[in-house]
Amino acid sequence: MNEKEDLLLRPARAVGIVGYGAYIPQYRLPATEVLRIWGEEGGTPVKEKAVPGLDEDTVTISIEAARNALARAGIDPLELRAVWVGSESHPYAVKPSSTIVAEAIGAPVHIQAADMEFACKAGTEAIVAAMGLVGSGMGRYALAIGADTAQGKPGDALEFTAGAGGAAFVIGAAENALATINACYSFVTDTPDFWRRQYQKYPEHGQRFTGEPAYFKHVSTAAQTMLSQLGASASDYAYAVFHQPNAKFPERMAKQLGFSKEQIEPGLLAPVIGNTYAGAALVGLSAVLDIAKPGERIFVVSYGSGAGSDAFDIRVTDLIEERRAKAPATQQYITRRIEIDYATYARYRGKITMK
Repeated sequence: MNEKEDLLLRPARAVGIVGYGAYIPQYRLPATEVLRIWGEEGGTPVKEKAVPGLDEDTVTISIEAARNALARAGIDPLELRAVWVGSESHPYAVKPSSTIVAEAIGAPVHIQAADMEFACKAGTEAIVAAMGLVGSGMGRYALAIGADTAQGKPGDALEFTAGAGGAAFVIGAAENALATINACYSFVTDTPDFWRRQYQKYPEHGQRFTGEPAYFKHVSTAAQTMLSQLGASASDYAYAVFHQPNAKFPERMAKQLGFSKEQIEPGLLAPVIGNTYAGAALVGLSAVLDIAKPGERIFVVSYGSGAGSDAFDIRVTDLIEERRAKAPATQQYITRRIEIDYATYARYRGKITMK
């Protein structure tokens, strides 16, 4: 690779986040409940996780997050030219989630609609696609969503961490953005660390293989390449948000890259809501945007099994102050909680098969 080669993705027309919004279900399963049923093996990687109710799925989470994003953007849904939903838990095996979301929020019928799938980075894939569409001038606004109602096999380590939630971002021209997306970079390889074959109910993971050759290799490569290409360092950013399958992985990654605990803490939500998969880095970003000040830079790196990472360099603008009050803050969804036991969780997640 030529050292001078520009590897960053930058649209011809400057773009940014015009509106953002999150949604997290109110039900919480404490890690102690999983331990009570399955014993102490695996420890307690999170305090508790968000669990969707009987009437919630990836589509309903996406709709709520999208409405919050549109409220902050202050635009008519009819101005959207794309609705893309990234998830690994779409409710239908054959039927798009995006068309349901588009119609529910009042988007026009002359619109691009598609479901993105790339494990936990499906949401940031949608953002990159939205950047391209808006940046090329093909559309004024595009809506990118990352949402999941992630699942875990009973007794598996994923039961501690697989939470539910999502975030949505309206992407538009930089001059109308509350945060500009200055550049992004993507790094992918064929790394089978996490998968679910057709007709298989629960996903499988490669145990410790999911760490070094999967998460850490891809996140560190994407992050280091982005910083090198920009000529930047960790000290140039007020906040950093990493994909968070648990609390330990992003903390270790941040330390390796030179980011402090103070820089990552506002976006580190895994301990209290679990890993929201396609929404993990994006819900973390929404929490950071809730408190970020104009002029501050935000570093974001997602991760998706299979495997790949998307890195973003984001700068907050003066428009942030007036727009964030137009929708509920992410922290409001976190503090709004109803604790449930393992039996209720098993019922809500359909773990008890009746036929």
